Amino acid sequence: MRTPEFLFAIWGLLLTPGPTNTLLALSGASAGLRRSARLMPAELAAYLLVVVPLALFGADLLARQPLAAGAVKLAAAGWIAFLAVKLWRVETAGTGDGEVTARRVFVTTLLNPKGLIIGLTLLPRGTSPDFALHLGVFAASVVMVAAIWAGAGRMLKRDSAEPPRLYRRTAALWLGLLAAALVGAALRA
Repeated sequence: MRTPEFLFAIWGLLLTPGPTNTLLALSGASAGLRRSARLMPAELAAYLLVVVPLALFGADLLARQPLAAGAVKLAAAGWIAFLAVKLWRVETAGTGDGEVTARRVFVTTLLNPKGLIIGLTLLPRGTSPDFALHLGVFAASVVMVAAIWAGAGRMLKRDSAEPPRLYRRTAALWLGLLAAALVGAALRA
């Protein structure tokens, strides 16, 4: 895949609403863009921990362990469902349960199925001469897309110090749907 095609595919995938993007938008709405920027290194680190080994060794590993992809999907579904319940139950920011932390973004991104797609199909194999360039484009894209999602969340914020309950409940429902879709995909595999 040439670099322009790779960039188009990466941006299309990263911009798609998902669990990490939901958390970033929620953080933007509750904490603002500047405070949400602290979450971006956690997202990038998690993606790199997934995509680099997959690009280097993933195809061979999954060929030998066909149940591994299903197990990852089920683990991701469990984490996303946990986040959905936490967001649904939050009544005020003072509880801390619904706070978007770097740890939550890291774990959510680590379990995000987008990492599997990027590492196994979009990034060139580690032996390719384009690997380093595409990895750099990917890393820059992760940070830029994270800023877009946090900024979009910030734009939703009203005059209150905390995003309305409706935002949290909508995010919780969306995460619940994503978790259900992952369970369905894992069971079909």
